Amino acid sequence: MMKRLVLTVLIAACAQWACAQGLKSLENFMQSAKSGEAQFTQTVTAPSQGGKALAPKVSSGSFAFERPGRFRFDYRKPFAQTIVADGKTLWLYDADLNQVTERAQAQALGSTPAALLTSAADLSALRRDFTLADAPDADGLHWVLATPKAKDGQLASVRVGFDGEQLAALDILDHFGQRSLLRFTGLALNPQLPAGTFAFEPPKGADVLREQ
Repeated sequence: MMKRLVLTVLIAACAQWACAQGLKSLENFMQSAKSGEAQFTQTVTAPSQGGKALAPKVSSGSFAFERPGRFRFDYRKPFAQTIVADGKTLWLYDADLNQVTERAQAQALGSTPAALLTSAADLSALRRDFTLADAPDADGLHWVLATPKAKDGQLASVRVGFDGEQLAALDILDHFGQRSLLRFTGLALNPQLPAGTFAFEPPKGADVLREQ
C-alpha cells in the first residue's frame, strides 16, 4: 500500500513538473531571443457549418522578428501576402489585389499573438495583457496558455508550444471558433538579419487603405 502511494505521488509530481516547463520555456525564450527567423506552416480550421466540417486551409512562408515590436511574415503559398510591423506601423500587403492596408501598430497589436513573441520584454510585462498558465504537454511539446485580459478583441486564447527551449508552435483560437495553428521549423535565434528586413514601402500603383 505504501509503495503504491509513493508511486502515485511520484507520478503526480512528474506530471506537475512536465506541465511546469511551458512557462519556464517561454520565460527563457523572452530573455534570450532578441531576434529570430524561421519557416512556418499555418493551418486554419473554421468551425463546422450545419454540422459539416470545413476543409482546413494551409499556407506557408517565412517569419522574422526583432524586439521590441518588429516582425515580418512573408506568405508564399498558396497566395503571396506580406505582413510587416516596423515598430510604428503595421502593414499588410495582398499581392493578388495589389492592395496595402496601413494601421498604427500600437492600436493594431495589443493582445495579439505577435505581442507574445515580439513586444513584451519579460513575463511580468506580458502579464499586463495576458493571463498566463502552464498547459498540459501535447504533441511532444511544452505549452503555455495565454488568455487576453481585454474582452473586446477577436482573440480568445493562444497556446504557445516549445520543443525544449525552442519555439515550435502557436495555436490561436478566436471568438468565432476559428483555429489557426502555426508550426515553425529551422528557427535561428539572434541571427544577423539583412538590413531593411522590417522596412516596407507600398509597391508603386498599389491601393493604400489607411485604417484608424
